[in-house]
Amino acid sequence: MAMMKIKSYTLILFSLISIFLLSATLSLCHHDHNLRQCRERCEQKQKYQQQRCLRDCQEKYGGTGWESTEEETERSHEHNKRWEEEQQQQNNPYFFEEESFKEWFRTQDGYFSVSQKFSEKSKLLRAFDNYRLSFFEANPHTFLVPSHIDAEYIFYVVKGKGTISLVNQESRETYNLERGDVLRVPAGTILNVINRDNEQKLQFAEFAQSISIPSKPRDYIGMGGQNPESFFNSFSGEVLEAAFNTPRDQLKRLFGQQKKGMMFQASEEQIKAISKHASESHQKRKGKSSRGPFNLLQKSPLHSNEHGKLFQIDGNDYNQLQDLDMSVTFKNITKGGMMAPFYNSKSSRFVMIVKGHGYFEMACPHLSETQQRGQRTQAQEETEQEDVHYQRISAQLRPKTAFIIPAGHPTTIVASKNENLQMVVFGVNVRDNQKNFLAGRENVMNQMSREAKELGFNMQAKEVEEIFNNQKESFFLPGPQQQQQKHDVPLNSIYDFPAF
Repeated sequence: MAMMKIKSYTLILFSLISIFLLSATLSLCHHDHNLRQCRERCEQKQKYQQQRCLRDCQEKYGGTGWESTEEETERSHEHNKRWEEEQQQQNNPYFFEEESFKEWFRTQDGYFSVSQKFSEKSKLLRAFDNYRLSFFEANPHTFLVPSHIDAEYIFYVVKGKGTISLVNQESRETYNLERGDVLRVPAGTILNVINRDNEQKLQFAEFAQSISIPSKPRDYIGMGGQNPESFFNSFSGEVLEAAFNTPRDQLKRLFGQQKKGMMFQASEEQIKAISKHASESHQKRKGKSSRGPFNLLQKSPLHSNEHGKLFQIDGNDYNQLQDLDMSVTFKNITKGGMMAPFYNSKSSRFVMIVKGHGYFEMACPHLSETQQRGQRTQAQEETEQEDVHYQRISAQLRPKTAFIIPAGHPTTIVASKNENLQMVVFGVNVRDNQKNFLAGRENVMNQMSREAKELGFNMQAKEVEEIFNNQKESFFLPGPQQQQQKHDVPLNSIYDFPAF
């Protein structure tokens, strides 16, 4: 009798366990099915909405790891990897996706987009609120309505051929532009641009320094009407009549006729006429006193080898950059190559990607410090001694993205294995700046005494020097994938080493 009861209880217990496991399995499968469906819905959304959507899916359903097929498992892993990368880039205060650039205007013939206020991304960027980055693109035969801006502008011609006219109270200067040209447009100068090419788009990478309201440079359009709106329409009718000595109905027609938008097509005759105004005496003058464009790519490269090439000018080459204390650089890292890790002593750099793909890595003590501070009470902060920690900052690079390298931050940039990575770099506070390389044949560690090396690394100086002298290239180096192919061993990121 007792044995029958035990068997009966065992059978009941086994049934209950089976029911529980079956219920848990069905629940997990249902949960995972919901996660997959949620992610699939995210893929249907606009690109700028996908990041938020994937994060919401992950928070709501999590990752069970229960996938019904190998294909679904691989897809799940890919989703998780993409989500983690997007999370990392979203939390990167120094990196700006294409979506971070707000379009000031867009027509069927082109657009102009400006970066967000830097301190909106992070308080760490408060010092850069007076600066903005922007992209400009115009289709062939497109005319940009004249305007003036309350900011100092530096243009770099990424692609195409254009003509620009700069007008002030005393003069008008017209210049033909081509790829590699750098041009300063002083604040308040009325400018108009035209793409004089028959086939190719005209593209600028631009840097602005506000002179009125910090971080908010604005266009002031006089030669407009209803679209774009002319600022003349802000004045009263009687003031305009008195100012122009013209009847109000004629003025109303003058300042109400334009409805084509900021950019539109011009005729071939109009383009030729505007281009003719470009004085030959102004074209590509190489003297440092020139007010016209300076072609950066016609200057000898500052650094060049099979892994990359760098062209750079500052106020010593082009006096229009002198009072702004700026430099303009064009870098081309060949596929699979990288820049040797470096830091600038006092200059901060604003990097705009114009072609290719790759990634950058940076060591940042400020972000790590901010995270630690958020985890400690005020009493702990007052009594504890802070250790030095570095947060690795990284992001995937592609055209129309940008990032900032603050002074002092060790950084490297790596090109993808499939294509060259090209970028325009605007440097501020460049006077007396020193670029210090942390690896490569000319690395700064070679300047340290043997005793300092031994004490700093707690190793024999000979061994330290052997490691720092293994790399025979300078500035541009073979990248991680090239090194991996060469040695056929996996390499970790340089920032995985204890020093970082």
